[in-house]
Amino acid sequence: MKRNPHLNELGEFLKARRAELNPSEVGLRGGQRRRVRGLRREEVALLAAISTEYYARIEQGRLQASAPLLSELAQVLRLNEDQRTYLFELAAKETVRPSTSRDRQQVDTQLQRMLDDLTATPAFVIGRRTDILGWNQLAAALWTDFARYPVRERVFVRLLFTEPWMRELYTDWEEVTRLAIAQLRMESARYPGDRALTALVDELSARDTQFRQWWTEHDVAARGKGTKKLRHPAVGELTLDWDTLTCATDPEQHIIVWTAAPDSPTYDGLRLLASWGADQKRTASDAVG
Repeated sequence: MKRNPHLNELGEFLKARRAELNPSEVGLRGGQRRRVRGLRREEVALLAAISTEYYARIEQGRLQASAPLLSELAQVLRLNEDQRTYLFELAAKETVRPSTSRDRQQVDTQLQRMLDDLTATPAFVIGRRTDILGWNQLAAALWTDFARYPVRERVFVRLLFTEPWMRELYTDWEEVTRLAIAQLRMESARYPGDRALTALVDELSARDTQFRQWWTEHDVAARGKGTKKLRHPAVGELTLDWDTLTCATDPEQHIIVWTAAPDSPTYDGLRLLASWGADQKRTASDAVG
């Protein structure tokens, strides 16, 4: 019998979370020296008041847990809000959700027009697999003109690993990259059988040991807001706040908008970058003409 990939992923997620906890953190004695880190299955089962065999079947992807039991496991494993959301998202899928025939998401005309009108604010639209679906001129000046990449390579998490300029641009590259992977894992709960996502993960796992390690840690995070530090070759150090907006016509498209406090060095840097980007565009147009 073919197993449900949602349940397989749920089991792997639970296994990763129990590996992060020490017995003392959940009120248990450590006992004898352990060969592997974290809680044992029988300890999780004890704390959740179920049999070890029953819990083992959940972790092996062979059993659908009830909502009350999932709540209990979330409490036992000290899951945060994003982790709880991910757990219940996976558990809610009783059948595999097939990939849509429209495999590649698209930005509609009105949304692209809005991006283009943000002349002093870099912004781009990211899809369910961290595909870069749309961007404005200032985003192109801050990162790159994503149009120069083939569509299948126009993927944010992929560029983080394959492009040296991305490692140079982000002063906290590892933190940014781990967050991008956690967000990709969070989004994947809706489509764990997605062939394109599987191909992306397989490719990056094969070419980069760091990606392989971080992906198997099963960390998850929702897209929200934060601050990132960049080192741009044209305008220097930038400290940018980012916020996430959800597209009304496709909730799996997220608009990432980057801003800076007024009168800050980064605010001035963005305006300088906007002018520099406009000059670059004019130069390119003149060369073509």
